[in-house]
Amino acid sequence: QVQLEESGGGLVQAGDSLSLSCVASGPIFSRFALAWFRQAPGKEREFVAAINWAGGTTYSEDSAKGRFTISRNNRKNTVYLQMNSLKPDDTAVYSCAAKLGGGASMRPEEYRYWGQGTQVTVSS
Repeated sequence: QVQLEESGGGLVQAGDSLSLSCVASGPIFSRFALAWFRQAPGKEREFVAAINWAGGTTYSEDSAKGRFTISRNNRKNTVYLQMNSLKPDDTAVYSCAAKLGGGASMRPEEYRYWGQGTQVTVSS
C-alpha cells in the first residue's frame, strides 16, 4: 500500500510563487510515475503535470506549461510542484497521484494512488 501526503498549499496573491510537496510511503518510489492534478470548486479534476521514473516530464498546455515545474527526489520519496506567476484561476485543491511504472500520463484513471490534496488559493 502506498500513501501520499501533500503539503505546501496556502493563500497567496496573484503573481506569487508556491511550492508543493508530496511525500510517498513505500520502498519502490523510484519506480513510480507521479503526477499533480487539481480540482476547483464546481469543476472537473484537471491534469497539471507528471513525471516518469526517469525524470521525463509532461505538462498541461493550458494551465502549467511555462509557469509550473514538476520534479522528484527519489532519496526523499518526494515529488514537488513549483508554481510561479500564480493566477486566481489556479485556485484549487492540488493532489498528487502515483502509478507503478509507465509514462508520465495525463489520464487520472491510470493512477492508482492518490493523496488527500492541499488547498491553493490565489487572491487577485
